[in-house]
Amino acid sequence: MIAKSPSIILNNGVQMPALGLGVFQSPPAETVGAVEAAIAAGYRLIDTAAAYFNEREVGEGFRRSGIPRDEVFIETKVWITDYGYDATLHAFDKSARKLGVDQLDLLLLHQPLSSAFDRTLEAYRALEHLLADGRVRAIGVSNFMPGHLERLLSAAQVVPAVNQIEVHPYFQQPELQRMHAKHGIVTQAWSPIGGITSYFGGREKTTFNDPTLLGIARQHGKSAAQVMLRWHLQKGLSAIPKSIKPARIAENFNVFDFELTREQVAAIDALDTGVRGGPDPDSITLANYGRAIPEA
Repeated sequence: MIAKSPSIILNNGVQMPALGLGVFQSPPAETVGAVEAAIAAGYRLIDTAAAYFNEREVGEGFRRSGIPRDEVFIETKVWITDYGYDATLHAFDKSARKLGVDQLDLLLLHQPLSSAFDRTLEAYRALEHLLADGRVRAIGVSNFMPGHLERLLSAAQVVPAVNQIEVHPYFQQPELQRMHAKHGIVTQAWSPIGGITSYFGGREKTTFNDPTLLGIARQHGKSAAQVMLRWHLQKGLSAIPKSIKPARIAENFNVFDFELTREQVAAIDALDTGVRGGPDPDSITLANYGRAIPEA
């Protein structure tokens, strides 16, 4: 029997699987197989983005799986180049065509674009329109920090259902998570097992060789990655670990047969360094990161 991820009920009543597959930096040629392997292993949430340039392959992987459309939760993100009301409406069309679907389950703004926040607000207004039209089932944001969220909430008609942010044991963003809880926004963790801590090399200690995490893993007969994913789930977060290796994809989903103790959760909580692994969201500007998103 295939395991099933628990669901999280979003603030508009839509149910989203808590654990999914991320495809950031997954080469297009390997994304199809990764999505197929994930769905075969039991995943029902797939996260991609226009700026990953692999939406078409995500759609192909889903189609090859042979399961009904309404059984897979597909989310993608609008890139900053396509911000602005009309441009964002067109960005939906591009992503939907590449994915081969008529409706998206969740559509996010990929970055706050603080250097041109009026365009961000117009882009979010387009998301609200798509939600009202039924072309998306839920809308949200990604990499929005407290100040960005405050500015958005002061202008928005619809509270974001999700904010996808960097969260792992070494960088937990508790203030932002408390703000999410206050407004009914789900925290969705990218790099949930701390892969970002080992991307750039030169770091002797990463989440994968952390003594605390390895010790807890030994107690449960699990890997450090599985312990971290279990930690996210027990804290009510959504997590989207990325892999293109079928064995690792299956391992990351095999986290529903054990439970961390209160003391183990507290020990992982205590690992927070407050040091971000990814870029500061305010550094993402059109000058530095503007890139054209091709037509479908």
